[in-house]
Amino acid sequence: MSMHDTITPAGSVIAFLGGGAMAGALIQGLIRAGVNPERIRVAEPVEGQRRALTERYGVLVFAANGEAVRGADVVVVAVKPGVVAGVLDEVSGSLASGTLVISIAAGVTLATLAAHLPAEQPLARVMPNTPGLVGAGISVLLAAPGCSVAQRILARRIMEAMGLVEEIEQESLMDGITALSGSGPAYVYLIAEALSDGGVASGLPRPLADRLAIRTLLGSARLLEESGLHPGVLKNQVTSPGGTTIAGLEVLERSGVRGALMGAVQAACQRSRELGKK
Repeated sequence: MSMHDTITPAGSVIAFLGGGAMAGALIQGLIRAGVNPERIRVAEPVEGQRRALTERYGVLVFAANGEAVRGADVVVVAVKPGVVAGVLDEVSGSLASGTLVISIAAGVTLATLAAHLPAEQPLARVMPNTPGLVGAGISVLLAAPGCSVAQRILARRIMEAMGLVEEIEQESLMDGITALSGSGPAYVYLIAEALSDGGVASGLPRPLADRLAIRTLLGSARLLEESGLHPGVLKNQVTSPGGTTIAGLEVLERSGVRGALMGAVQAACQRSRELGKK
């Protein structure tokens, strides 16, 4: 690699269990950060997906989970939540005692993960989100008590390949995090679609309406982040007395948009709690 790998210790191997979209985003980010693709392994049961991973990233692929994790320094669990337990049972005998296991499976608790791993296996749970596909994600990291400081830093550096990382100490926060940043992109896409539809209803051509909606959301989020101002302050700056913006805001308030978005996050949080108990 032309870039220097500043993420992982020299010669270390990262193995992925599952080669889907989120795994692909993380692999792409790691390679972009300088990790040699020859030090990345992926266990993926679908032959076509294995071929695509090799062609796209140059990583080593395996059909068998156990082969991929053998000798790995870090294992990223990137399979569907419902199959996590079975996959971990399958590979637990192939893990070295110091291998760091990072799970990005939504709703799967540290206790559940630990129950299917050898005792005292270093473990971290992470909730990423789909903007990580373009390096603009935010991941929330929860390290198990057995993680060393070095392993915690390593987990953070790996996840930073997809964007920003927040660390928490309370696992009880994970359901709310899943509801806000995990499910949140879908709410934003719905808003973008609705804004574009409103533009079309106002006579704009669809391609122009789409571009305006996207850039309005993107620019507004960037201004919100970089200005450090409260959303209400920025909203007021756009809102002139008796103008167009206040006319639109009045409709949004009458329609209960604020309460609907709050309710969406709360409903998603409740559903996350329910899924975590299954």
